[in-house]
Amino acid sequence: MSNATKAAQVSNASNEAPTPVKAQSQSFWKDQKKRRILADVLTYVLLTVLGIIWLLPIVWIFLESFNANTAPYTDTFFPTQYSFDSYITLFTQRNVLDFPRMFMNTFIIAIFTCIISVFFVLSVAYVMSRMRFRGRRFFMNFVLILGMFPGIMSVVAIYFILKAMGLTSDGTTILALILVYSAGTGAGFYVMKGYMDTIPTSLDEAAMLDGCTRWQVFWIIIVPICRPMIVYQAIVGFLTPWLDFVMAKVIARTQENYTASLGLWLMLDKEYINNWFGRFAAAAVLISIPIAILFIVMQRFYQESMSGSVKG
Repeated sequence: MSNATKAAQVSNASNEAPTPVKAQSQSFWKDQKKRRILADVLTYVLLTVLGIIWLLPIVWIFLESFNANTAPYTDTFFPTQYSFDSYITLFTQRNVLDFPRMFMNTFIIAIFTCIISVFFVLSVAYVMSRMRFRGRRFFMNFVLILGMFPGIMSVVAIYFILKAMGLTSDGTTILALILVYSAGTGAGFYVMKGYMDTIPTSLDEAAMLDGCTRWQVFWIIIVPICRPMIVYQAIVGFLTPWLDFVMAKVIARTQENYTASLGLWLMLDKEYINNWFGRFAAAAVLISIPIAILFIVMQRFYQESMSGSVKG
């Protein structure tokens, strides 16, 4: 082949455009960005649905408390006419069901139970966490096993004990409920003890070297550090009698000693439900107000831990 022919072939080859290479499309399940977007969308959809399911009963009972039609059965899901009659009659018509008194009974029981339970749990947890004595491990294991049984199993025994002590009469019902709700709270020391175990014992030793007694170490050093757990225990101690129905139903015999939960139950009785359903919704809203206030006031303490206990 001549040199001229070879040069022409080389020139033609250099002038030809390169063939484009097809980019291989990445599958959807191998694309991390697409999978992350899909997961986020599904998560938000699920959370939105769960939020609606959770909020719908609350919104419904709140709107129902303002319903002008107090009948339990209506043609529409949400009320069409609104008024404050349910709230007004709940506090003014007290000859049939005295809800304000039931509310006050519950509030008194919850306040005393909250204070006593916090002191009991703090004391037992401090002893179990800081002291060593014979029978300590057996006691902790026994309480742990005992806590596996539901509290409702002891209702009958508790009632006969209170009856033997003369605490089932009308004048002592509130005292009996306070004792019942408070007496067993010391057994729930495990959470508080676990928190106290994380507190260095060097703080106790330093305080004792400065001349502090056991009580001063407990009150000045341990209690301020345990403030977040005290808030938790205070909320639990308040909600236990506030929401309980079984124990109150067993001990309280007359409406003068009823708690709010018993009042709500009575409003749904067939004798009262047609006229009291709107007031039932209003009472349910009023019962939730102290719980909301308690959480709002105490939530800031959850973030505090070591404040107030630094050795000077």
